[in-house]
Amino acid sequence: MEKLEEYRGYVQRLLTDYAESKTSHNPDNELEMQTIFDTVRDHYQLIYVGWDKGKRVYGPVMHLDIKNAKIWIQWNGTEDDIGAELMDMGVSREDIVLGFHTPFMRKFSDFAVS
Repeated sequence: MEKLEEYRGYVQRLLTDYAESKTSHNPDNELEMQTIFDTVRDHYQLIYVGWDKGKRVYGPVMHLDIKNAKIWIQWNGTEDDIGAELMDMGVSREDIVLGFHTPFMRKFSDFAVS
């Protein structure tokens, strides 16, 4: 249970830090990043919501789940290596799954298969 709580904290910190670093503090900017944390079912997302240059923007930036004591990266719409960031926080490589890869392709990564 201790590991699960630790991983929840890491995932929430990763998404919160990314949102804070990318959110404009310009009052005229109508685009924001929102964190969504379902700590009961262990689903975590960061999404864009708002307007950018007169166009509606809404969509996922990152989506991570915790399943079977592993962190699943379901979607990463950034250039950042969030797997490496999680490892820097203390998550072992064997506890990170690249869920956006097919199960067949996962065995060729340096991360967990499932």
